[in-house]
Amino acid sequence: MPFTASVAHRSVTHDGGTFHLQAASFEELAEALTTRLTLAAILANAGELTMLHACGIADPMTGAVVALVAKSGTGKTTAASVLAKSYGYVTDETVAIAHDGSVVPYPKPLSVKHGDSPYKRQVGPDELGLLPVTAMPFIQSIVLLDRVQGGETMAPVLEKVPLADAVLGLLPETSSQAEIGAPLQSLCHLIDDVGGAWQVTYSEAEDLPAILEPLFREQPRPEPEWEAKVTESAGSGDLPQGWFRRAAARDAVAIGGDLLVMLENQVVRLSGIGPAIWEAAAAPVPLEDLVEAVARVHGTPEGYRAAVERAAQQLAESVLEK
Repeated sequence: MPFTASVAHRSVTHDGGTFHLQAASFEELAEALTTRLTLAAILANAGELTMLHACGIADPMTGAVVALVAKSGTGKTTAASVLAKSYGYVTDETVAIAHDGSVVPYPKPLSVKHGDSPYKRQVGPDELGLLPVTAMPFIQSIVLLDRVQGGETMAPVLEKVPLADAVLGLLPETSSQAEIGAPLQSLCHLIDDVGGAWQVTYSEAEDLPAILEPLFREQPRPEPEWEAKVTESAGSGDLPQGWFRRAAARDAVAIGGDLLVMLENQVVRLSGIGPAIWEAAAAPVPLEDLVEAVARVHGTPEGYRAAVERAAQQLAESVLEK
């Protein structure tokens, strides 16, 4: 006899409907059910919450949450199972953050590998002795997990991540971030609000409680080092030969000398003369105008005209149209 489940679900915004699952074993069914319920929760909150692919643990007294962001299979569940014996267990899957910084707990069963089974065992937090969240949770720190496997065990290292690198590191580990208004700006605001993003490089999860302890306290907020850029479309239709314009973009932010541009399906990082070319192409322009715009910003070193032409042709594969 197969194992089956029927689930009816709804959210405050829409009726999610009903789905049916069938599996050859209880372990397979439990894993499929956990995955489907997580997906339903993500879809119900798309565009409303910033959702980081992360485990979350909270200070039991203050509710301060540290989000540990990582790809699947790289240590989130192990980190949560160790840390949540001292801190409140928020989730091992998705840390959902509202506009005011509050965190929506999602204390799902932990997905734990066992034996040779292809399916992960779904283990309740109580069974692992994890602590509940007892105070209203809010985001305090965001940390990129970098677990080093193989070789000699290393002492953990905690370091700040430059803003542009943090944005590019976090974006692939978000759910539906593109559906939030001004998605890059929203992420930059969040990183500023928590005093910047961190990365911890480590070998053993047992080393994490001590090195992460300071991050449950409020961090100094740096002066904003980014600037929002206007991304209005430069129109459509055919362009004259040798002319360029910006491609449609969802959002763009300047960080230091770099420019991050979010297109429909990717984020492009422009450095060097790239930002000046993008700025100059707000309206359709011939190549010569791009050359002059770059010269005003970067000067006229030998070979600069050829460099601008090469760069414009390369950017026409992403942030420009020609």
